[in-house]
Amino acid sequence: MRPPRRPSLLRVARLLAFALLVPAAAAAQGSDGATVTVSVDNAKVIRLPERTATVIVGNPIIADVSLQRNGIVILTGKSFGSTNLIALDAAGTMLAESAISVQAGSPTVVTVQRGLERESYSCTPACQPAVQLGDAQRYFSEVSGQTGQRNSMATGGTAGGAAR
Repeated sequence: MRPPRRPSLLRVARLLAFALLVPAAAAAQGSDGATVTVSVDNAKVIRLPERTATVIVGNPIIADVSLQRNGIVILTGKSFGSTNLIALDAAGTMLAESAISVQAGSPTVVTVQRGLERESYSCTPACQPAVQLGDAQRYFSEVSGQTGQRNSMATGGTAGGAAR
């Protein structure tokens, strides 16, 4: 039985060089250091090493990724918080790791606080209901239900008693 292969000095140097370049690439994309920042319900395109075969998100409730060709990843913010993203090659070797920060959405969203109850409105330019994480359960359910019915009707469904 042969002892396990040790990585060559050249390979270690390449991995170290890449580890130093990832934070610079993230900073060039408008993020702070090695942290990639995205807003809730928004997507951001980031580039990973071309040999990336697998992408892992630490907490998929906070962010989601879709791996494209040539190391392109679509990162989508799903909920407030922070997590991490790890890129592996086909052999399972870690190529990169970045911190992901998902922050509040657009500044055009107005929050109305009524005691403990909260409602959110998108005001671009007229204010319309726009559910956000943390809104009151009743408000969230009503607006989400109306949105679902409207989408169903738009795609040919029979929501809300309308028949075709």
